[in-house]
Amino acid sequence: MSHVKASVDPNPDQSFWASRPGYKPILLLFALIVFLGLFFLPPPRSMVDLMGIENPPGYKLPADCLSITEAINKKLSPAAFTAAKKAVVKAPAAGEPGKAGDEEAHKEKGLMTPEQTAQILKVMLLIFFVCVFLWATEALSLGATDLLVAVLLYLFAILPINEISKAYMSDAVFFIFGILVVAVGVAKTGLDKRIGLIILSRIKSAKAFAFIFMPTIAVCASFLSEHALVALLIPVLMGVYKVTCRMYGVEKDRALAVFLLLGICFAANHGGPGSPAAGGRNAIMAGYLMDFGKGISFLEWMKYGMPFVPVCGVMIGAYMYIVCKGRFKVKDINPAEVVKAEAARMPKFGGQEAIMAVILVCLVAAWIILGEHAGLGGPTMYAVIALFLARIITWDDIQEGVALDVVGLYAAATAMGAGLKFTGAGLWLANTFVDFLPKVLAQGDMLAIGVSVLTGTMTNFMSDGATVAALGPIVLPMSALAGVHVWKLGLACAFSSSFANFLVVGTPNNAIAFGMGKDPETGERLLSVFDFVKYGLPVTIIAWLVLWFWSILGYWKFLDWPVLQ
Repeated sequence: MSHVKASVDPNPDQSFWASRPGYKPILLLFALIVFLGLFFLPPPRSMVDLMGIENPPGYKLPADCLSITEAINKKLSPAAFTAAKKAVVKAPAAGEPGKAGDEEAHKEKGLMTPEQTAQILKVMLLIFFVCVFLWATEALSLGATDLLVAVLLYLFAILPINEISKAYMSDAVFFIFGILVVAVGVAKTGLDKRIGLIILSRIKSAKAFAFIFMPTIAVCASFLSEHALVALLIPVLMGVYKVTCRMYGVEKDRALAVFLLLGICFAANHGGPGSPAAGGRNAIMAGYLMDFGKGISFLEWMKYGMPFVPVCGVMIGAYMYIVCKGRFKVKDINPAEVVKAEAARMPKFGGQEAIMAVILVCLVAAWIILGEHAGLGGPTMYAVIALFLARIITWDDIQEGVALDVVGLYAAATAMGAGLKFTGAGLWLANTFVDFLPKVLAQGDMLAIGVSVLTGTMTNFMSDGATVAALGPIVLPMSALAGVHVWKLGLACAFSSSFANFLVVGTPNNAIAFGMGKDPETGERLLSVFDFVKYGLPVTIIAWLVLWFWSILGYWKFLDWPVLQ
């Protein structure tokens, strides 16, 4: 009888509505209801108007297009668009002047009106917010949400399938996959411990790590690839983490892991303002400034930006030390002693470790010599193949050591960024934010503060380069109206594009830290998606405060700002 009853009454933990890791049906149902409820509502008038504006600032139109509606029609319905354009060209000869968004063109078969393209923009925003919600709550597993992005983009015809595939296979995605593989090779050969001996030999406490090492990494990230720095150092820090736990008889110390992983990640994120060499976003803004009035030189950029970097690094280090140190299960950390002790037990340098060192040096040299504009993914994949040829790694090592769901996460984020840019959704978000700025943030130096809030928020949802590319043409023309130097707005925008801290998808640094942050022995992931929100949001606020009170309202007041011709 008891056997029958047990078979009839299912285990509550196995019921459909029970939440499990990677599957939370109540949250999924909530996301579905919100999505469908907003999907059937008409798009706001501001979206429709944006679709029909000629040459909207902040949106790069393709050839033969005068509006975002035309750009969408050209990509999604090329044949109908070409036919409509030919009809419009003939109109002037008959005494009927053509114009962007001509109603006759929209009546052609397969051609959408501004109202219909505005609906596409709205759906893109819904996809974006729903997928970010799923990533943040892990209502679906990360890998499943990664695939869901592609499915939704295709299902709602946001992008052609080839464009979706192209977005998933971007240079940044290959770089993240490749650098995670290289990290496996570095750890497997033991080279990470030797690198750690060099880098961490003077760091003897958690306080030194926070107040010396983290600001130093921030300054280094002003000139070197911050992604490469994070990827190279995390295996070393994971060794420090594991040995420290073992020394104090602790099985796992989450606070220590957060302190090490997110500390170096956040520090590297904020090296961007230091020089134009820090990333493509700075090059984009430098180009905009040159087009607008007067270009900014390398040394001039450093004069306005470098004082921000170490101060912000110290403030971030102080925050991470204060919130994490008291929760350490271990007494303290001594990276120098840990790394020295580990290195002392290592065999003599040579063999595969030496080959790995040569490959790593060549890879870093390629990143520096070729530059970020030439791509980071290509040289990294060369290094991966070299690891196979040198028999340092096998495919089984990749399957065991590389978090493929994290690679997919950044690929999906790249595809969403492409969708936000193409549909004009990113531009609409920017315009909406600007419209909501209070009057106090619309004049003088306060406008630079408003621009930093806008950019720092958007860069967590789009790539830093895409954010600067979208916002630059919007914020720079506001300088004349607000009575503020155009460099102040441009630099505030570029600097705050580095503040991508509170979402895993905000920057490759976050994705790398999340993917590589695993216990070296058990393989257990030491960071959660929510950790970036929990610790990254305060860090972003700190970065804003440093930018506002130390830079914009601080030393910028005492610097000379050249008169633009």
